[in-house]
Amino acid sequence: MSLWRQRLAHGSYSMLLAALKPVYLLRLWWRGRSEPLYRHAMAERLGAYKGKPSAGWIWVHAVSLGETRAAAALIEALRAVRPGVRVLLTHSTATGREAGQALLKDGDEQAWLPYDTPGVVHRFFKQFRPAAGVLMETEIWPNLLHAAKRHGVPIVLANARLSEKSQRQGQRLDAVLRPAVRKLSLVLAQTELDAQRLRDAGAQRVLVSGNLKFDMNPDAALLARGRDWRVAVNRPVLLAAVTREGEEAMLLAAWARQVEALAVKPLLLVVPRHPQRFDEVAALLQSAGLTLARRSGWGDVPSAAALQADAWLGDSMGEMPLYYATAQVALLGGSFAPLGGQNLIEAAACGCPVVMGPHTFNFAQAAELAQTAGAAIRVSDMERGLAEALALLQDVGRGQDVSARALGFAAMHRGAAQRMALEIDALVAGR
Repeated sequence: MSLWRQRLAHGSYSMLLAALKPVYLLRLWWRGRSEPLYRHAMAERLGAYKGKPSAGWIWVHAVSLGETRAAAALIEALRAVRPGVRVLLTHSTATGREAGQALLKDGDEQAWLPYDTPGVVHRFFKQFRPAAGVLMETEIWPNLLHAAKRHGVPIVLANARLSEKSQRQGQRLDAVLRPAVRKLSLVLAQTELDAQRLRDAGAQRVLVSGNLKFDMNPDAALLARGRDWRVAVNRPVLLAAVTREGEEAMLLAAWARQVEALAVKPLLLVVPRHPQRFDEVAALLQSAGLTLARRSGWGDVPSAAALQADAWLGDSMGEMPLYYATAQVALLGGSFAPLGGQNLIEAAACGCPVVMGPHTFNFAQAAELAQTAGAAIRVSDMERGLAEALALLQDVGRGQDVSARALGFAAMHRGAAQRMALEIDALVAGR
């Protein structure tokens, strides 16, 4: 690929983003209606900061909730290998920033990721001057990486993954993305397949380090509360975990056909992926004729009305271990519509058996390994998924066996956080 073509593509990309800046800011303001944190410190998105410039940070960018929770294990490991490290934590979403607040210690900072235009990212690096930057999973921003190179900041893509679908999509923007990927100092890939795709995309130095999400420790207090809730419910609990658009309707259609004839109807617990969909999903559940209780309607103990309801809506953030511990089986959201699936590792770490649909390309190896270990069950569609989940609820012994296999599967693959922390430490130290 010629240099002039790369420069033309990069210039066109930058001009397009500059033109879209008002649309970007309006969209953030609009999302702030339902999630007010989007309207907090919006000037940071444009590289305007209140404090004095400072240096020496380990900068970690975790775009949203899932990446922030995975980053927690890495940050803990970095603190172990570099005592006294000062962490700059950036995000793009309100859920990520809210979860990230719990990871900060004295001396740390939190900010929004700067908008990817040359002037904005230049101001970001003038303000913070990190010793190194760590981008989580898939975050490739051309101007950000170009500015990091100019400012002498080595950048690591950690817990990196690249699905076959994303690789095909990226090839359409190869003139913009390949030069950006080549500027990464180090890529720490989840699997060998991810590593090979990232090499093909232009990455120069790639190591396979495993998946940080195996190192996430479910909150023990949430697990204990979930077990208490399971006892209080006194009937089987089926969880639809981290559902995406269209999946709730598929589930409710199958539910009407399969559950009506059961002598003991399970409690249906639905946890949507995006908080802005909570009201929409509540309306769907009620329109299906189910009596509904919302998690936001009680504190540590479900109300009497909740215990009698047909369905619960998990309209809270950061409580997935609670929901997994309450349920005896989970249908994996994002896998029944062609959306790539959600992270099943957390469910396994909580000992919750998973039934997943055909679409798990975002977590392909983890899904395959879980299925091979007997920690997850693959089905072809929602109808079969619900039937399999109901069969697990009825066969208690089999459900307990899959639960034990899930815990073993999660424990077997730990250690990525320490491996990545040691590589990042060596990069910062110049070793």
